[in-house]
Amino acid sequence: MLSLFEIVAVLLALTATFAWLNHVLFGLPNQIGLLIMALAASLVLVGFELLFPNAPIFHEISDLLRRIDFSETLLNGMLGFLLFAGALQIDLSRLRARKWIVATMATIGVFISTILIAGGFWYAAGLFGVPMPFAWALVFGALISPTDPIAVLSTLKAISIPETLEMDISGESLFNDGVGVVLFTLLLTAATTSSGEFELQHFGEMFAVEAGGGALLGLVTGYVAYRAMRAIDDYPIEVLISIALATGTYALALRLHVSGPIAVVVSGVLIGNRGAALAMSDQTKRYLFGFWTLIDEILNSVLFLLIGIEVLVLGFDWSLAPLALVAIPIVMVARLISVAAPIGLLSLRYPFERGTIAILTWGGVRGGISVALVLAISANEYRPALAAATYTVALFTIVVQGLSLGWVTRRLGVGRSKPAPE
Repeated sequence: MLSLFEIVAVLLALTATFAWLNHVLFGLPNQIGLLIMALAASLVLVGFELLFPNAPIFHEISDLLRRIDFSETLLNGMLGFLLFAGALQIDLSRLRARKWIVATMATIGVFISTILIAGGFWYAAGLFGVPMPFAWALVFGALISPTDPIAVLSTLKAISIPETLEMDISGESLFNDGVGVVLFTLLLTAATTSSGEFELQHFGEMFAVEAGGGALLGLVTGYVAYRAMRAIDDYPIEVLISIALATGTYALALRLHVSGPIAVVVSGVLIGNRGAALAMSDQTKRYLFGFWTLIDEILNSVLFLLIGIEVLVLGFDWSLAPLALVAIPIVMVARLISVAAPIGLLSLRYPFERGTIAILTWGGVRGGISVALVLAISANEYRPALAAATYTVALFTIVVQGLSLGWVTRRLGVGRSKPAPE
């Protein structure tokens, strides 16, 4: 039985090995290359098990992976760090100029997408003979609708697009993640609660408390950290304060039953803007932003490796493959409508870059958060279908859309590849 330290050591060794091989042999974007290589290794192991069912190595590896609770590791571990690191990079002045666009896409857009996906998935499940109550189809719609900020921000690093469009994409992904997690939690509660006991008014109140409470908590903790940083000029302590802010805010949000993702994003935006401008010396900014950039890169790499090897734990029922595959166009069409409808209204007042709808639609990458949410569902008769569809959509969007987004932006004449860092 491996200890926790040994499990972490194995994951970091695999991540470093695959990252090196990808850099030397394939040259794919780091996170996507890691995911593809981990997935390929997983499929080789699955084939090995089919050929040699009594071989102990597969069972030992599967047991190791089952000891890594993907949902717990991401949602209550890595997510706070990754969202905080992403939020630090958000320019508040640009966000303020696009606040209504980001807010609309992150809320109304998620609600529209959730309903459309639920309807399409429920209908498709009936066609393929898979039992699926509409309440559980809504759960799937909620967990797959938000774009994954981790995957989206990773993809944006490789392309250069106009600032307003980049803000629309990154701002939406950072905030709709928190909205999606809250919506998923409430719809999961409704799906597992006896009919008539979960009223619409109660749903609205819980949503407002969780989302609004998370934003308020992030403002409070972020302001406290800002004042503490402003009182000193010592970069090791200020970096430590930022770590405490990310972990403490997320942990406190979980304890208070408000949105942890929204809380850390708000606190991160505050520190990355007001804190950087008024509370940090140049030396502190260099170390603090450098530290969080490195944390972001390392955790992203480990996360994409985990997504790739998670296929060993999910254990797909291949009879669900048709439903899982048809979930891809269902999600894509819902994304297109949920993007086009709000932008069509907002364009009456706000300017948008050419090709915004196409890029936002194709840039709607799903990833580890959706996988973590579906794995957080307690085992029941509907979870295998939800898991198969979620994993299939996540793989398609990360690999196909993630790799081709730069090409799409160049074809539309609004983007170009960023030069490799020296």
